[in-house]
Amino acid sequence: MSIQANVENLLVQLNYPVNESTTKQLSEISSNTKDFFDFASHIFNLKDELKKVDATVAMSNSKAYLKLKCNSQDPLQVKKFEEIITNWATKYKVELKKVENKNTYYILGKNS
Repeated sequence: MSIQANVENLLVQLNYPVNESTTKQLSEISSNTKDFFDFASHIFNLKDELKKVDATVAMSNSKAYLKLKCNSQDPLQVKKFEEIITNWATKYKVELKKVENKNTYYILGKNS
């Protein structure tokens, strides 16, 4: 089964309410993220994998990007989180940017 990646479906899958504010925010993120819809459908599986290590995919409130955030301080969980996102980014040719001094990464878009 394939889930179509559009703004509304992404909001639902990421557990956000579908309203004017969230739709606008995710639309801005998709416009700001290079080739967003080329890999957006793969965010669903990533979200499920990240749950296993106390991590999430969320909309950033400070930048127009989706962010990947590990909530755990356990070094083993953080290491597994980094392995999951690195493998995902490599597989789908997506560029990530680490937030300094945090277990958070921004999804910048497809590699050039």
